[in-house]
Amino acid sequence: MPRTQVGAVELYYELHGPEGAPVVALVNGILMNAATGWLAQRDAFAARYRLLLHDCRGQGQSDHPDEPYSIAVHADDLAGLFDALGIARAHVLGLSYGGEVAQAFAIAHPGRLLGLVLANTVSEVGPELRLVVESWADVARRAVPDEFFRVTVPWNFSPPFIRTHQALLEEARRRYAQLDYPAVVRLCDAFLALHLTPDLHRIAASTSVIWAEHDLIKGRAYADILLRHIAGAEGHEVHGAGHAAHWEQPAEFNRIALEFLARIDASTRGPRGSTSV
Repeated sequence: MPRTQVGAVELYYELHGPEGAPVVALVNGILMNAATGWLAQRDAFAARYRLLLHDCRGQGQSDHPDEPYSIAVHADDLAGLFDALGIARAHVLGLSYGGEVAQAFAIAHPGRLLGLVLANTVSEVGPELRLVVESWADVARRAVPDEFFRVTVPWNFSPPFIRTHQALLEEARRRYAQLDYPAVVRLCDAFLALHLTPDLHRIAASTSVIWAEHDLIKGRAYADILLRHIAGAEGHEVHGAGHAAHWEQPAEFNRIALEFLARIDASTRGPRGSTSV
């Protein structure tokens, strides 16, 4: 499995699609991993782009250091991964926790960014969202997979999706048994420390903000904050989906993101990023 050293950690990554095409990095949600989390996006994006998937530290097949994580550290890790793979600049699409990492990346490393897609994500943690994620962290500390599955799934998926995709959710339940729960707690703690709204005005890249119609935890109100504070940002709603919109309505999610990126590519002159692998 491909891993590379980035600072003090090794990060797992995958590359798909044609070498020499503009690079798009998709950044995972908190409970996702690169190997399985983007299956509904991989072929659609790789048909046009050099697609980079990776696990943040504490996720999947990357290192899980026993130390606090932060959104800023994840953003620096992504920049280090670009360096390790010879990527000058790239589009970045972050979903949920990955969207928070993408915001921090856009603020700290603006010269590495072509375009930015922020999907089902937030720039701050309101009291209602804090209660939800604190409850996740509390259950994760007990490291009981079925209990963690039950406390997270109703927030991540819409009721119709839960009713009609039992086989998919049972597969997810099995993956919960393999989670590193101390690392999950560290990821939750990193999220709960989030406070990016005051710095959003520093994001200069063309930005698309995506929210889902039935997202119970990171819905339209949080998208509106992003739209108010990021100059020129455009907004799009994924209809009929809960928080995991890329799973529930992948065709619409992919269309929105890819049409936005294609418009940036059509209007961008100069180097678009490259990879040495």
